[in-house]
Amino acid sequence: MAMKRKPKHTKQMALKESAKQAFEQLQKELDIQFEQPALLQQAFTHSSYVNEHRRRQFTDNERLEFLGDAVLELSVSHFLYMKYPEMAEGELTKLRASIVCEPSLVLFANELDFGKYILLGKGEELTGGRTRPALLADVFESFVGALYLDQGLEKVVAFLEVVLFPKVEVGAFSHAMDYKSQLQELVQQKNTGTLNYEIIEEKGPAHSRIFVTRVSLGDQELGLGDGRSKKEAEQKAAQLAIRKLQETAED
Repeated sequence: MAMKRKPKHTKQMALKESAKQAFEQLQKELDIQFEQPALLQQAFTHSSYVNEHRRRQFTDNERLEFLGDAVLELSVSHFLYMKYPEMAEGELTKLRASIVCEPSLVLFANELDFGKYILLGKGEELTGGRTRPALLADVFESFVGALYLDQGLEKVVAFLEVVLFPKVEVGAFSHAMDYKSQLQELVQQKNTGTLNYEIIEEKGPAHSRIFVTRVSLGDQELGLGDGRSKKEAEQKAAQLAIRKLQETAED
């Protein structure tokens, strides 16, 4: 009696199942369910992986990266336009550039642990591709592009409201903005007095000093900011002062 052969479980089949489970886990962590899972997998598929699996019809993420770049820039532009109605075009452009630049995208990708989901060829894996900044930035843009195709701009914005926009609101990109000049202009428009910046505390060891700065308008304290340099602390204090003055104006 002939014995039935067990089906072969090749490495490719195992990898396919492993990747499927990984992407299901990613969707749970992000609280996003793709209607077209193939788009999600494509977003994490590097060209080196496609080149090593030519018999299987994989598509790399380069086109999704192209689309995601445009969608990300539009979404960030709209957010900044609405968030900062007093900000000039040049400042908006500078701030947007700091948000969508490679180092920032790498930060977002790492916080979401995107690196572990990337499908790489063996050569790229051995040379550290999984942690390569340019590759991680590309994957973040590809994911945005895939999400846009799968569920539209509204879902992309909802995603960014969780992983990106809050960082802007707490001043993570304050180095790209001249809040001191904005505050000065705001005060001059209202002709309400003279601004004063004062270092009120220095914390930490000499090699890792933290400065705390207070900005005041006359006798009124407008904001406190801290940073590893006096300039950074002043910028953060000015940012809080602008927010306080705007909230007061709304009341």
